[in-house]
Amino acid sequence: MNKIIITSATHSLGLRVVKLLENKFEVVQATSDELPAFMQDKYAKIPKGMNPTFAHEMLKLALDTNVQYILPLQLAEIESLSESLLLFEEYGIQVICPTKVQLEELEILPNPAKELPLSVLINKQDLLTDKTVELDINGLGVLSDSEMDFFLAIAR
Repeated sequence: MNKIIITSATHSLGLRVVKLLENKFEVVQATSDELPAFMQDKYAKIPKGMNPTFAHEMLKLALDTNVQYILPLQLAEIESLSESLLLFEEYGIQVICPTKVQLEELEILPNPAKELPLSVLINKQDLLTDKTVELDINGLGVLSDSEMDFFLAIAR
C-alpha cells in the first residue's frame, strides 16, 4: 500500500481527508500545530508553510517515512511546495498540489462544507472515485457539476 503525508491533519478538513484516504493509503498525519503530549505520537511535527525550510523539512519527512505522496492542505504549504515540485519528483515523491502558475489562476475554497464532495486529483485521476477527469491539475478540491472547473480546497 502506498503512503501519503497529509498536512494540517488536526484541522477539520485534514481529519475529513484522512478518513477519505485511509482505506487507499497508509496515512502519515502531519501538523504544524502545537499539540498536547498525549497526541504527539499520532502526528508528525512539521514547520509552518511560510517557514523558508518548509519544503526541505517535508522532503526529509517524506524520505524518513518512505512516502510516495504528499497532500498539503494549507495555502502557505501549497505555495511553498508548488515551487519545489521538481525536487520531490527527483526522489520519486508526488506532491498533490497545483503548479505555481496554476495556483495563481485557481479559485480557493477554504474549509469546504462537508456536503460538498471532495476530489483528490492527480494526473487526471480522482483518487477518491477512481474516475478519470479532463482537468490537468493536481490537488484537493471540489469539481463543478460539469467537471470542467476545479476549486482548490484549503484548510484555514
